Amino acid sequence: MTQRGRASSRPGHRRPGGGRGRDEAPAERSPAAPRIDLAAAKARVLAVIEPVVEAAGYDLEEIGLSRAGRRHVLRVLVDKDGGISLDDVALVSRAISQALDEAEESGGEVLAGEYQLEVGSPGVDRPLTEPRHWRRNVGRLVAVSGLTGRVTAADENGITLDDRVIAYADLGPGKVQIEFKRLDEAEFEDVDDEDEEGEE
Repeated sequence: MTQRGRASSRPGHRRPGGGRGRDEAPAERSPAAPRIDLAAAKARVLAVIEPVVEAAGYDLEEIGLSRAGRRHVLRVLVDKDGGISLDDVALVSRAISQALDEAEESGGEVLAGEYQLEVGSPGVDRPLTEPRHWRRNVGRLVAVSGLTGRVTAADENGITLDDRVIAYADLGPGKVQIEFKRLDEAEFEDVDDEDEEGEE
């Protein structure tokens, strides 16, 4: 996860030893993040970064904007076929940062005050709602619409859940099921014949 801060505030000065003298003014407290219309700010951010993310070859899955102390936290989730690497995250983070800076330099404020950017990829708990989500989870066990099965295929019309073909229009949000390898499928090292002979 990549983080980016902007316009950090300057802390108050302290004397050596950490104590304040009688004539020293109290340390300045960092101002709280300005209260903004989060929905409107989120829409502005989306308009700026969505074209940039798509041009880089990624899907913009989710944007989250929240207020945390003296700054706002902007969380961006991206994905692509084959998954996201740390290099991908760094690349997208730089592209988003540059796009936001350029948008503000051109005269339009996107986010007021200091903000922190966090870029990552969706986890397995992300609901499967788009055809691309199902395509990227072929082979996995999922629960959807009261059914549990393995996605064996996915195309532009729907999915195949085990041997049952289901159209996207008939699917609710799906959820990937975590599977633990069964004991009878686990691989163990073979014991050398010499070791077996030595135990007799």
